[in-house]
Amino acid sequence: MIDASQILSLILILAVTLILARLLAPYITRVFNRAPTRLDRVLNPVENGIYRIIGVDPNRSMGWKEYFLAALLLNVVQIIIAFLILLFQDKLPLNPQGFPGLTWDLAFHTAISFATNTNLQHYNGETTLSYFSQMAAIQFLQFTSAATGLCVAIALVRGFTARSKALGNFYVDFVRSLTRLFLPLCLVASLAFVGLGVPQTLSGYTLVKTVEGATQTIFVGPVASLVSIMQIGTNGGGYYGANSAYPFQNPSPASDILEILLMLLIPTALTFVYGEMLGKRKESRPILFGAYALFTVNLFIAFIPTTTIGQGIEVRIGGFFSAFWTVVTTAVTTGSVNASLFAMHPLVILSAFLGMLIQATPGGKGVGLMYMVMYVVITVFIVGLMSGRTPEYLGIKITARDVKLVMITFLVHPIIILVPTVLAYATGAAKAIGIGSGSLGFTQILYEFTTAAANNGSDFLGASANTMFFNISTALVILLGRFIPIALLLALAGSMIGRKRSMEVGLRTDSASFSFVLVASILLLVVLTFFPFLALGPILAYFQGHVNIFA
Repeated sequence: MIDASQILSLILILAVTLILARLLAPYITRVFNRAPTRLDRVLNPVENGIYRIIGVDPNRSMGWKEYFLAALLLNVVQIIIAFLILLFQDKLPLNPQGFPGLTWDLAFHTAISFATNTNLQHYNGETTLSYFSQMAAIQFLQFTSAATGLCVAIALVRGFTARSKALGNFYVDFVRSLTRLFLPLCLVASLAFVGLGVPQTLSGYTLVKTVEGATQTIFVGPVASLVSIMQIGTNGGGYYGANSAYPFQNPSPASDILEILLMLLIPTALTFVYGEMLGKRKESRPILFGAYALFTVNLFIAFIPTTTIGQGIEVRIGGFFSAFWTVVTTAVTTGSVNASLFAMHPLVILSAFLGMLIQATPGGKGVGLMYMVMYVVITVFIVGLMSGRTPEYLGIKITARDVKLVMITFLVHPIIILVPTVLAYATGAAKAIGIGSGSLGFTQILYEFTTAAANNGSDFLGASANTMFFNISTALVILLGRFIPIALLLALAGSMIGRKRSMEVGLRTDSASFSFVLVASILLLVVLTFFPFLALGPILAYFQGHVNIFA
């Protein structure tokens, strides 16, 4: 049962998150507006040296097509590099365990998964990857994928800013996001995690004798640095196969709370950055309210079993914080876990589905903000139809092309989730790994492709999905789920530049009434689209018995 101390802890965590996010937002805005700071004397020479090496003019802005192609090209190069590292890790240094290289399909899947901020793992890191692979492939991609997501969101906001003439320069945004945001934050977080008992070493694994006389391997490595970017960058891929359910990666309630805070920090800060960059702070209100109203709905659903039948799925952390973590990690598309999803109640799994399907509660850093803007445009269009007025947002008339772009973006998601889910059963791939055709099996397969499409990464299957079908199919879903929405929403931002802006006050999008309509629109869109499939999965599992979903 939920007690007062747990409710107080939840409120304090969310309150601290909002305060820190509000304090961080002006700094993020200055970083991407290239406003002068005290760090310039140290960082400007470093950044300018990087621009010279890669041949980039930092003062040249890009249109949406060039911005998108630059992001796509950089990600493709990173995927190739990571693929080769994973494929030939047995021939590379820092492999004291002597792990062999990954199979080509697993290396292909892993490189794509981490390069797209998805971090869906079909392997157990502590028994599969060398130290070099963990750092040069996994941690490296966690930094760059986080930076990419943040940059494209900032570019989208620039498209709606009245004074913008272009979307900026991707390479400048990318470099500055790393040098001025992710690296400093992760350095501080890594030191905090080391202080809380998370290992950070290259000394190799240790064999010890247990009190029963058995031999046990102590798996340690560069864990703290990975955990910091894993949570700050809403990545989710852990050093261990059990992720943050493993004691070394999440040793105490204090580390558990810190990881939750880090997951929520930048996605929440970006809701404030949106208003800062527009020069209209009130426009952040519906974004923030909408995100956290939906987040509250998810919490309510997840806590129903905790309040009615109790839950004790993780003895170190407890049922309350296991359910809370699951809501957070899917709401911000991180995908890390602190307890096995197999032990979760069906309503907790339903809440996780909603977070991944909406992708804006508040969503991953960057892409979550992009999806919320998409929902705002859809809502403005619906309100315009209902009132008989030409839909406008920020004084810009919403055209038929704009509506087509956002609707195609929305419809991409169900297509790339449902088609491979059907194929998994039609080809026998689900049966081959022991997945049945009942509600529980359907939940597992639907969740696998939902987490891939949402670039989330939490899943039921884990290393059991290391098959040719699931490695290739989820990798393709991940690519489509990452880059099609980014391309379409950058096209939307590009079309906004240079448009006439009305000075008359039309629909007020900073009002409380619009915020409520926005939340209702999002829920209706997602529920109407996915309800039949959720009904066959976690909802049916719930009505079949008020028990843990895989009990």
